[in-house]
Amino acid sequence: MKYQQRLNKVSYAVSLCLLVSATHALAQEDDVIDEVVSTASRLQGTAAAVVEERKNQAFVADILGAEQLSRTGDSDAASALRRVTGLTLVDGKFIYVRGLGERYSSARLNGAAIPSPDLTRNVIPLDIIPASIIESLSVQKAFSPSMPAAFGGGSIDIRTTSVPSDFVAGVEIGAGYDTSASDGNTFNVDKGGIPSILQEAIPRYRGDFSINGIVDRLKLQSNENETAGEQARTLNRQLLLRLPRDFGVKNESLDPNYGGQAYIGNSFEEDLFGGTIGFLASVSYDQDSDFAERRTAVLSQDAAEDCSTQLVTAEDAASSCYNTVTDSEITTINERLNGVFNLGYRWNAHELTLNNLYLEDNEEESDIGSLQSPAGSTVFSIPGSGRANATQQFVYEERSLQVTQFLGKHTFLELGGIGVDWQYTRSKAKTDIPTDATFRFIDSYDQQGNYIGSSVSGDNNRAIYSYTNMDDRLNSYGGNMSFPFMLKGMDIELKAGFDVYDRARYYTTSSFQVSNLGSTPINANDGSSDPLLNNTFLTDDLILNSNLTLLFNEPEIPDADDYTAAQKVEAGYGAFDVFLNNNWRLSGGLRWEQFSQVSIGTSSLIFTPEDLNLIYSEQRIEEGSVQEDDLFPSLALTFLSDDNYQVRASYGETIVRPDLREVVPVTYFDPLTDVRTFGRVGLLSSPIKNYDLRYEYYGANGDNYSIAAFYKDIDAPIETVLRIGDEDYSATFINGETAEVYGVEVEWLHDLTYLAQGFFTSGNITLSDSEAVIDPALAGNLTNPTKRMTGHSQYVVNLQLSYDSSNGEHSASLVYNVFGERILAAGLGGREDAFEQPFHSLDVVYKYYPDFNSTVSFKVQNLLDESQEVTQSDIAVRDREEGMSFSVSYQYEF
Repeated sequence: MKYQQRLNKVSYAVSLCLLVSATHALAQEDDVIDEVVSTASRLQGTAAAVVEERKNQAFVADILGAEQLSRTGDSDAASALRRVTGLTLVDGKFIYVRGLGERYSSARLNGAAIPSPDLTRNVIPLDIIPASIIESLSVQKAFSPSMPAAFGGGSIDIRTTSVPSDFVAGVEIGAGYDTSASDGNTFNVDKGGIPSILQEAIPRYRGDFSINGIVDRLKLQSNENETAGEQARTLNRQLLLRLPRDFGVKNESLDPNYGGQAYIGNSFEEDLFGGTIGFLASVSYDQDSDFAERRTAVLSQDAAEDCSTQLVTAEDAASSCYNTVTDSEITTINERLNGVFNLGYRWNAHELTLNNLYLEDNEEESDIGSLQSPAGSTVFSIPGSGRANATQQFVYEERSLQVTQFLGKHTFLELGGIGVDWQYTRSKAKTDIPTDATFRFIDSYDQQGNYIGSSVSGDNNRAIYSYTNMDDRLNSYGGNMSFPFMLKGMDIELKAGFDVYDRARYYTTSSFQVSNLGSTPINANDGSSDPLLNNTFLTDDLILNSNLTLLFNEPEIPDADDYTAAQKVEAGYGAFDVFLNNNWRLSGGLRWEQFSQVSIGTSSLIFTPEDLNLIYSEQRIEEGSVQEDDLFPSLALTFLSDDNYQVRASYGETIVRPDLREVVPVTYFDPLTDVRTFGRVGLLSSPIKNYDLRYEYYGANGDNYSIAAFYKDIDAPIETVLRIGDEDYSATFINGETAEVYGVEVEWLHDLTYLAQGFFTSGNITLSDSEAVIDPALAGNLTNPTKRMTGHSQYVVNLQLSYDSSNGEHSASLVYNVFGERILAAGLGGREDAFEQPFHSLDVVYKYYPDFNSTVSFKVQNLLDESQEVTQSDIAVRDREEGMSFSVSYQYEF
């Protein structure tokens, strides 16, 4: 029944589109038209340049301008791009183009490659790019020789705000509220990272913090006062005492969301050369608070059709669908600081630009969870046995991206209009997690389900402290030269260029665990205090008078959980663009690209030459190395009609390569899937053949429509497969044999003034399908060796109904987005694939312009109050509430 309800929402949305089209057709049947008045709305007028750019592209592309971003109220690049035809947003960060996962898309900043501050992916999380610094977003869906060959679904170019031609200045302040975030569990953040005494202890004790390890390493001897073991325990206690042990957790009202920005820019004439110098500076700060209840479950392989998804009664526990169920309360407080400073110089047909961008994204998150195991290997539940395993996790993460770009554009009119553009970019992404502490308890309940106390069991991993650092640096430079000329009635442009970037990433993580192994359970709470305070059980008195031991939780060599990686791409291309009789356009060329990469797991336990030789052995280096050298052709043919329409057809060959971390044999937690993930040595790249066909119509009044078809043939696609554990899932990667994805896209911008003055509609619909075939030899116990591709949605719908008042004082938009269910990961052992269910996003944005300088904005997001849900075998295995959000802002331009 729930599926039918979701289908109906999509049907309503599509019916609205058809209704608008039908009304338009009926209106055209009127015999008499006394007068035609063409008026441009605020969006239609400012979007003209964007539409013109798309129209003039040689290859299929979609463009979003700054006004379109403002219209939808999207605050960052990620949320804005989900409005583009065929694009869907995953985890609020990553863009899927035409149903293909984030690995099939790439993002560039002003045409340059940049690193990613995301710990688990090469591609940059686009939520870190604020809308306030974006001038336009370009999504090219058909491959051209001037773009990187690592292309599958689309290449995204983020164009930042340029230096203004006149004086501009403004300020904006705003505040917001989320219905799910009235109260949350906050904690005191420790930003100090690993205590220095622990850093020094790792080489001192060669990573072995056990009592026997310290005795052996220091060659301790018993004396009349203490045994060698007692001396070692004292040293171990000194380490444990230095860890943060009181996080001050409390449930309290969360601060409302708030933020502000300011900018100023101007241009000046200079007398020395007669050019123009300009600058633009901006700064913004935002803080958002969020609270969500999440359920994550592992489906039982023997679940009956009438199994229970609830855990309220003992009967529910006895007939549960799940091995384990974890219910969590997640509180997130995110703050972002962004700064931009650009300089520009323009002289005749020459332009030089220096762009400086700094983005900082800090997030603190508490996760208070309770795990029950109604059908696991060890059976326990609150209604069944009065027990649950409690977890309290506190994480603070700092992400930053720093980019410096030198850009040049030159047109040499005296040389026949030869054009040259170039860029040199230095960028650095950095992620630090100075706090990641997890505490585990056994909670006890009475027969009525009332909490009565918590204890710490006598084994390892009762408290875990992890510290993570990732540094990703990338240098990029490239240039293009174009030469236009005419030959026998043909306008011809020849183009050539090069593109080089080198990248280095270093990732380290250190984990320490508090062990109570072999000792009696510790009473953490007798039921008289708030369970949120259970993490304070590690008191000085307990540490000094118990057998608790701190251990360094690092894999033994040659296993590793750190890695280092280097990557270099060198490319060159030649291309042509030919216009024949103003009706035909033929574009294409050839790109040569050499790709080199080395990814090696490493360790902080390298203390001897033997350790070094094991980690950096010739075999491991060879296994972690990739060297590819290939040619990538591209060809596009466009028919340009005299009746305001054009038809494009294109073909291109590209490739998609594994992420740096996917080819390293280390384990990491993937925040996108919420599962532990294992890298796999030997993953292959995936060559792709791309076919595109698109019809575009551009009306004189600003209306435009397009319909497109696409087909992609993929060799050795990289697929994610689940591993099933008793208490949780894990995942890894394999290469399938083949895959294909195909579909159609429809897009429109249509004026509705014939129905009501000031109204217009825009939107797009994508319908597609895919199939991935996995070799049975690699499939193992994969339930469906032939299936849809991971991350693919069979439909994507974007609808927008907008209004601009005739006096220019009011504008409003109702914005709807939905994607079809998509495979999160392939299922194993008879369990079906895990599907993320459709999320129906309905937002409303209203703007009031009281005078020429001021703008008041009001925005409501997720009006339908939808939740995120993942199902497996039609049973929910993950559910997270999102809540509705309200925000208001005021902007003043001087």
